[in-house]
Amino acid sequence: MNYTAKAPAVWDPAFDDAQDCLLSSDQCVVRGEHYFVKGLIEIPIIDSDETFSWGVWVSLSRENFSRSADLWDTPGRETEKPYFGWLTTDLLVYPATTLNLKTHVHTRPVGERPFVELEPTNHPLAVEQRTGITRARVREIAATVLHSDEAEQQ
Repeated sequence: MNYTAKAPAVWDPAFDDAQDCLLSSDQCVVRGEHYFVKGLIEIPIIDSDETFSWGVWVSLSRENFSRSADLWDTPGRETEKPYFGWLTTDLLVYPATTLNLKTHVHTRPVGERPFVELEPTNHPLAVEQRTGITRARVREIAATVLHSDEAEQQ
């Protein structure tokens, strides 16, 4: 129960060969000026022990990105204080854009993606993160994502 974005919304395939750009499964740099990490927005499923998650990209300051990279393989890195960032993934299942929502990125133990905590606003995604979603909502998200993936392939 996880859907993930391949790259931040600002990524352009033309960047693939640029020396000042990088896109890996966990980190992204655009033009040596914009820095991103991939993390998970986790949403509890009501009346269940399961969690639904969105794999999303968050922009970080150069300093926080460098600090995160320095600690990437360091045991105990989860004691790091959260980094402020802006959500740079547009999740099209929501009526309002999810781009530029304020976040806090919580580092987890080595080998685990960071946890992305949204600022507690009235945005539907932030509300779902706080209150949880039903299994019917999970099915609705799956149908929407599947439909948008099929439309992209045509």
